[in-house]
Amino acid sequence: MKKWQIPRFINTDKAPAYGRALALLKREGRCPSDVEHRQIKYRNNVIECDHGKLKRIINATLGFKSMKTAYATIKGIEVMRALRKRPSLSIFIMVIPGRNAPGKQSFFEM
Repeated sequence: MKKWQIPRFINTDKAPAYGRALALLKREGRCPSDVEHRQIKYRNNVIECDHGKLKRIINATLGFKSMKTAYATIKGIEVMRALRKRPSLSIFIMVIPGRNAPGKQSFFEM
């Protein structure tokens, strides 16, 4: 695991099972010992609220046939929601090797 992939905090609600599970993972070495477990209700609510909106959209699609389509669809939904939340985001142009000539605009802009 790369350094930037390791979480510094894990936010959960106040259910006691999360604390015991995290302690067990740390003892087994499957979770770094310096990860802080924060049981703060409002921080977890932000995550749960975001997850609920995504679940509503996914359920409307009647499921996915493969992991590839699930990944592509969820990524697209996340990009659209990020743009809706922060319309002032810079526009990034993705250059696809072999498809785009240097200086030409790609079909995908974020």
